[in-house]
Amino acid sequence: MSRILSARDLEFLLYEWLDVEALTKRSRFAEHSRETFDAVLEVSARIAEREFAGHNRKGDLQEPTFDGGRVTVIPEVESALRAFHESGLLGGALDEEIGGLQLPHVITRSCFAWFQAANIATSAYPMLTMATVNLLLAYAGQEHVDAFVRPMVEGRFTGTMCLSEPQAGSSLSDVTTRAVPAGDGTYRLHGSKMWISGGDHELSETIVHLVLARVAGAPAGVKGLSLFIVLKHLLGPDGAPGERNDVVLVGLNHKMGFRGTTNAVLSFGDGTHAPRGAAGAVGYLVGEEGRGLAYMFHMMNEARIGVGAGAVALGYTGYLHALAYARERVQGRPPGDKDPSAPPVPIVRHPDVRRMLLASKTYVEGGLALILYAAKLLDEDSPDAPLLLDVLTPIVKAWPSQWCLKANDYAIQVHGGYGYTREYPVEQFYRDNRLNPIHEGTDGIQALDLLGRKVTMDGGAGLSLLLRTMGETTSRAPRELSGMARALDAARGRLAEVTRTLWASGDPRTALANATAYLDAAGHIVVAWMWLEQAIAAHGKRGAFYDGKRLAATYFFDHELPRTGPWLDLLARGDTLLADLDDDLL
Repeated sequence: MSRILSARDLEFLLYEWLDVEALTKRSRFAEHSRETFDAVLEVSARIAEREFAGHNRKGDLQEPTFDGGRVTVIPEVESALRAFHESGLLGGALDEEIGGLQLPHVITRSCFAWFQAANIATSAYPMLTMATVNLLLAYAGQEHVDAFVRPMVEGRFTGTMCLSEPQAGSSLSDVTTRAVPAGDGTYRLHGSKMWISGGDHELSETIVHLVLARVAGAPAGVKGLSLFIVLKHLLGPDGAPGERNDVVLVGLNHKMGFRGTTNAVLSFGDGTHAPRGAAGAVGYLVGEEGRGLAYMFHMMNEARIGVGAGAVALGYTGYLHALAYARERVQGRPPGDKDPSAPPVPIVRHPDVRRMLLASKTYVEGGLALILYAAKLLDEDSPDAPLLLDVLTPIVKAWPSQWCLKANDYAIQVHGGYGYTREYPVEQFYRDNRLNPIHEGTDGIQALDLLGRKVTMDGGAGLSLLLRTMGETTSRAPRELSGMARALDAARGRLAEVTRTLWASGDPRTALANATAYLDAAGHIVVAWMWLEQAIAAHGKRGAFYDGKRLAATYFFDHELPRTGPWLDLLARGDTLLADLDDDLL
């Protein structure tokens, strides 16, 4: 059995629960079948095992270096990316006319989970490139699609997003990078960008940066931001990269984990290269001026789902490693066995180890179900699907980032002292996963987005749709699962009630004082829904796999869903301690 990911779990989720075969009845996917879906999943698992997993540790120990002129990355990264690109998976969900395979998003997301679990750092390069491609296909003109998108789909160019700045961090309204019209249809950009994953390397012919900047005379705040394409190298008449653009790597950030992905501080337009005889990085406007953040949200939302998927993948591989270790490691005897000469037992037989493993199973398998459910919404032709995905996105990003990280924490604990050493991979999985609650919008930002925007937009239509969709699940639960259905109905009813209470006064300061508790509660309720869905799909089926699904669902409803009570109690009483406290007391 693979310790990267569970092919059996993916098979269950895709075919026995989500019924992805039914998608082939749609014209877009008519050329596909279960055979083609299985083939790309098998190829993904094989490439992940052979090309990605093998250098995961090496990439952590030998992180990228910068000598002042050039970034050096271990050679295995380039060969892994070459294998990935040759498979065609980067364009898996794209139209055939752009070089894609026209696969359902739910299949490509399942495929990519193998790479994220095998090597999250190397997989970050194609993940960012895919998001760049999708944004440009949505908003850029045909000229830019032909010049920049096609080479990315082919694996020749890579992509990034450049939002944060040293002084602004996550507060994008404070972005100061400026863009000056050059009079030839291009702009010249000046400024600095921070925390740019994949921001500089020699892994591709050039890098396509998507940069938020403010055109001269634009209003302050986010409404004054525009989006620009800025390449590391300018393209020649033949479309090949040539002269350097005025984009300079200032330095690399040294991270706790995720070390194999370069993380850059970039300077735009400091005159180091000054292409075409004038200072400033040459940039191409995407769409209209002043709509940059709206466009960027397309990429950010995709990246947020990708972050949640990465958190699940890392938690999942940590769980599988811990489970294998617990079955192999012999230590101690069951409580009540007083015979010191009795042979020790595998630690998986100790109740506390079982607690950690079972909790981890519910986090990672529940998280994977959530990720694939969200991905399938992109494939649905239902008018409700976009709204449901919109309200779920903060949870899809943040819940796995917290609870699948907990699975990595438990994996270390199951290994005991060995887990805290570098001789076992579980400590790296934890360090790698610790980034996910931070990047692409911290979990606190996701909480503000969920409670401050997503559940209130359109008069609460998104939350109403989510709660109604959960109700459709509880209404078809068989009698044997009626207890879970009643518990979920009670929880979703309470969430609706608390949401109304929080916004009764219309005061965002009071309503958002405990937004994180709201995200925690909503996330656990949503994942309980995912577990009821899985229990229904497993109902009446025999075998250890299905018994394991039923056991995990029971555990989540008995041990995890009750956590929502105190969170919702805190919210219901309108506690404002965090908003009112004197920070001198901290």
